Amino acid sequence: MTTTDGLPPDPLTLLRGCVAANSLPIPSPSDDPSTATDTTLSLALATHLIFNTESIQDGAQHLAIPLPQITRFVSVAAGNRALDLRSVFFCWQNKDQSAGTYIAATQALNEELRSNGKQETVTNLVFAEKLDLNQWLAGEVGEEESEFIRSLDANKATRAEAKDAAATAAGGEDVEMRDADLTDGAAAKREQQRLREIFAAERKMGDRNLMLRGVKIQDFSDVRKKYSVLFFGKSRVPPGGQPAPTLTNNPALRPPVKAAQPGRRPEPIILLSPSASSLLRMPNIKSFLEEGVYTPPESGTTSNILHLTRTIPHLAASKPIRFILVDDPSTFRPDYWERLVAVFTTGQTWQFKNYKWQQPADLFSHALGIYVGWKGEIVPDSVKGWGRGVMVAQIDKGKDRWRDREVVEEVWRNIEGRMKEMGWAF
Repeated sequence: MTTTDGLPPDPLTLLRGCVAANSLPIPSPSDDPSTATDTTLSLALATHLIFNTESIQDGAQHLAIPLPQITRFVSVAAGNRALDLRSVFFCWQNKDQSAGTYIAATQALNEELRSNGKQETVTNLVFAEKLDLNQWLAGEVGEEESEFIRSLDANKATRAEAKDAAATAAGGEDVEMRDADLTDGAAAKREQQRLREIFAAERKMGDRNLMLRGVKIQDFSDVRKKYSVLFFGKSRVPPGGQPAPTLTNNPALRPPVKAAQPGRRPEPIILLSPSASSLLRMPNIKSFLEEGVYTPPESGTTSNILHLTRTIPHLAASKPIRFILVDDPSTFRPDYWERLVAVFTTGQTWQFKNYKWQQPADLFSHALGIYVGWKGEIVPDSVKGWGRGVMVAQIDKGKDRWRDREVVEEVWRNIEGRMKEMGWAF
């Protein structure tokens, strides 16, 4: 089946139509529609999605599209990479799942793919991209309203390449040049020069994000602070208790104490990543760093500030040092950044947009970067590119957590080393 332009059908458009018709495609272990009888087949075992289509000319048709086929959805968080059909369909299957459940399901599917000898992996979308994709597939936004989905016109080249690859794989002749009148080298150069002149005369257009930002970056931290209380109730007083500490009223986050105030010393700060894909977040970071045991972050405290103590004899022989753990630095005063000693990161640079140092090279020259991932999984290229300023720690996926303490001790040794370099002394 092909479209009017002779190219293969667009898988995203097909899937959106199936969702609207309440008739999802069926995973199949081959491109033969007659084998697609098991609607519960795992995506790790399937190789194609079988779409049931209707047209006036041809009536009912069955169309098989390979699951590894690239779609028009481009994930910014994954390094501007276009998603494959398996990742898109899996995201729709988990549209109603929480972030933690979706991440766990993605990891389980990738494990199953590896166990079946497949090199493909399913991409775990961040919350904003997952929401955008599912709303588009459900028809809640227009065809051209998604900021992550390229238009069909912009995707014609990719679809044409898919058609050529399929023809070559089927044993056909070499693909001919589509512009027959440009086979002559001189004519091709003239056409390229003409296109350059046309593009040079075009007016540059920005997307909605650029248009809203303007030429000057605005600071909306005061608006966020005001409405976080209104909508999320972060300043509500629990029954019979005291108000929850915040970054502005917590005495632990005062500026470094002068010598005239004996007995009080500044407390170092550790920043966490707010990403839903991070293995260590506020609910489980304290048990990991204090007890040396990793637990899933789906349950636990929802506080935006935590404290833990750690004995570091080489820095403070008299008593343990109290550290402050925060995942949102939007209310930091300038002097707080001088107490930053470590930053947990997933390799996503959007994490640093509210930081004093937004470039990784600057940030990790002032504080230790820490990337924690699963043992055996590939470390992101972004983390590797940040160099020695970022340490890589990997934890086991198994149920036996006795190896976690070794990882935690290595993390603390690196934090201690960086604090010595920064001149911390108590």
